[in-house]
Amino acid sequence: MNRKLTCLQFGVIPLLIIGTALSACTPKDTPTPAAIPSDIPQSTATEQEQTPPTATPDSFANARNRMVAEQIEGRGVSDPTVLEAMHLTPRHEFVLDRYLDQAYADHPLPIDYGQTISQPYIVALMTEMLAVQAGDRVLEIGTGSGYQAAVLAEMDIEVYTVEIIPELYSQATGRLAAQNYTNIQTLNADGYFGWEAFAPYDAIIVTAAPDHLPQPLIAQLKDGGRLVIPIGPVGAVQTLWKFERVGEEIEAYNWGAVRFVPLTGEH
Repeated sequence: MNRKLTCLQFGVIPLLIIGTALSACTPKDTPTPAAIPSDIPQSTATEQEQTPPTATPDSFANARNRMVAEQIEGRGVSDPTVLEAMHLTPRHEFVLDRYLDQAYADHPLPIDYGQTISQPYIVALMTEMLAVQAGDRVLEIGTGSGYQAAVLAEMDIEVYTVEIIPELYSQATGRLAAQNYTNIQTLNADGYFGWEAFAPYDAIIVTAAPDHLPQPLIAQLKDGGRLVIPIGPVGAVQTLWKFERVGEEIEAYNWGAVRFVPLTGEH
């Protein structure tokens, strides 16, 4: 499937506006999803009233296997390294206790401070879009619960993850340490500006949506590096993009409509 949209000069990327003209260029062979993938959970009274199960080391193995087979592999994610990482990562360790019974369900879940843990399929899809290999250096913007960073770490990736909310940063840092991930470094900062100290990166993944393409992130990509990011207005449908840096040009690929929480910060 050819999703390539356009090629942009590196120097004019700050002027890129994501709107009708650009979004309308989705290739004709791109499938239209039955529903727009959303990173914004829909809570119900029934969900709140359920009594969560108690987690034990293997109590979620069957649910995790079903999640990978039905929600992820069944929707076309095929990279064996990504599938294995989704099998290995204990998603239930990254959700709030009251949502343990939904840890492997086919939707995002709320975490603290108005943020979310993404739908498993979206995590797997965006991870596959990065096209990373063991030993690559990846920057994540929006640590959240730490789940996406953990998935990347299971792939033997060198992970650098930035979270702007101090409390979420502290929680995720402790959670990842408790799970014995030694190839993840965390930072409490505004992710819009990336993490220049460890640049350049083989790939960058952004798990919240700005309304434009952040120039500092493009500047921190290696030649040949990939940036996967949702872009669009707050509270509306956004577009999932994959950008590849080729010398002084950026190639842009439109992966369709999504909904994410907004990228916060001073920008």
